Amino acid sequence: MEKSNFKIIVTVVLAVIAAAAIVLVLNKNYNNRIAEKYKNGVSVSQENAEKPSQSNSPSNPSEPTSEPVSEIIKKRDAKDIEILVNFENKVPDNWSVNLVNLRNGQQVDRRAYEDLQKMMDDARAKGYEPFICSSYRTQDYQTRLYNNKVNEYKNQGYSQEQAEKEAGKWVAVPGTSEHQLGFALDIVTVDNQSLDNSQLKSECQQWLMKNCYDYGYILRYPEDKTDITKIGFEPWHYRYVGHEAAQIIKEKGLCLEEYVEQYLNRKNPE
Repeated sequence: MEKSNFKIIVTVVLAVIAAAAIVLVLNKNYNNRIAEKYKNGVSVSQENAEKPSQSNSPSNPSEPTSEPVSEIIKKRDAKDIEILVNFENKVPDNWSVNLVNLRNGQQVDRRAYEDLQKMMDDARAKGYEPFICSSYRTQDYQTRLYNNKVNEYKNQGYSQEQAEKEAGKWVAVPGTSEHQLGFALDIVTVDNQSLDNSQLKSECQQWLMKNCYDYGYILRYPEDKTDITKIGFEPWHYRYVGHEAAQIIKEKGLCLEEYVEQYLNRKNPE
């Protein structure tokens, strides 16, 4: 064999060995990177989800639009969704909402939207026509509603103090309304939008009162809990608390105040 041919063969062999070595190193580095992701709880399929979404939908910097709402909920503290706001517990000063606009101009917190949409779709599939007449409220709007109710009672001859007391049974004092959380909804029907006991005659409302719990919602002010809630019976007011809390509240026959006392504060666990 000529020396020139021998040199060519040696060069080719060395090149093949070098290429194989490079491939082995790259493969090892890749495997190590994937293993590290699994160690940190991120699967291979999630790598693309780490990139910002290209959707035109409005986004919240703390909640990537590529992440399903159901996954966002799982990562939140349950108390965030189950927060108790009533005559004794005001909306926290640092409370923030991530609102979704509904087709009729109403707004709800994004965490309550997915289950709300399913509940409305299922109600319509039954032939009903539910209508959300009130949802998220600002402090200013809640103040106007409350003052209007107070004035109604004053016009009937009540004193300022009496009027405020009576008004508070139907319209929460500003800062103590669940509507300011973005989790509360007043749902009526297209053909009856009166916020009174006439809602009980509606098959749609009866269905909602019975089935809302399966969608993470509760009837917030039941007729037999007014001594606890301090709010009159409202067969149209629903509140999102998440599936786990809603099922416990339904099965145990509780109102939200009782649920928070027994299950979140853990004073009387069952």
